[in-house]
Amino acid sequence: MVTKFVIGRSIVTLLLFAGVVLIFYPLFWMVVSSFKSYDEIFGSVWGLPSKWLFSNYVTAWNKGVAGYFLNSVIVTASTVAGVVLIASLCAFGLSRYSFKLDKAALLFIMGGMMLNPQVCLIPLYVLLQQTHLHNTYLALILTYIAFRLPLIVLLIRSYFLGVSKEIEESAKMDGCSALQIYWRIFMPMSIPILLTSTILIAYYAWNEFLFAIIFIDSDKYKTIPAGLMSFKDALSTDWGVLLAGLVISALPLIILFIFMQKYFIRGIAAGSVKG
Repeated sequence: MVTKFVIGRSIVTLLLFAGVVLIFYPLFWMVVSSFKSYDEIFGSVWGLPSKWLFSNYVTAWNKGVAGYFLNSVIVTASTVAGVVLIASLCAFGLSRYSFKLDKAALLFIMGGMMLNPQVCLIPLYVLLQQTHLHNTYLALILTYIAFRLPLIVLLIRSYFLGVSKEIEESAKMDGCSALQIYWRIFMPMSIPILLTSTILIAYYAWNEFLFAIIFIDSDKYKTIPAGLMSFKDALSTDWGVLLAGLVISALPLIILFIFMQKYFIRGIAAGSVKG
């Protein structure tokens, strides 16, 4: 019995180690190659740089990544704030109040998760043109909020369902209004799921590519994924500088996840218990 347990544990450990290598090595190669010259990237694919070119990062930043980075920060931060606020209010109503069409509203929200963004591409483009929002920050922010809301509403609602009703009743006896209960009790108690939602929203908004290249034409408003595509052409495919730009674009999400990983795991676990 012990032997079977040891063998099984060894197999799982090997599989996990293989998974770590498959995920980590491309990132490691990207970082190392970002310090190489163009010739060395192709001439010494697997080796370390003979000279570490930190200038690649300076060039990437000055050639446009700085502007794209700022645009991504604006779009991502606005999307996170909008989704968390709207989704938490919606989740509060669905979890604490019963009304005639509450089940239908929940099914409607769940249906939003099944909607493929590519299907909405042409109608959204026409709508943004007609409302004069095309080629603005709002073109991306409003679209991202709409497509992230269903998932986040369900996650936060599941978490809110686990909040004791006695706490809510005590707050009502103390004279708290519904909005005060939401803001002063539910929101502080739901920090893990809110931070989990923040990571999920930020990951989507920071890396989204399709809407970013179609709804934005001007370099003034391009985010990092769309900007780096034209950035490559502008640099005549200087791969060292381009890879430096990719490293810069990946760093914020990596840092965000490192600092919030314990809340992310706790929030996912807690937000998936109740339905």
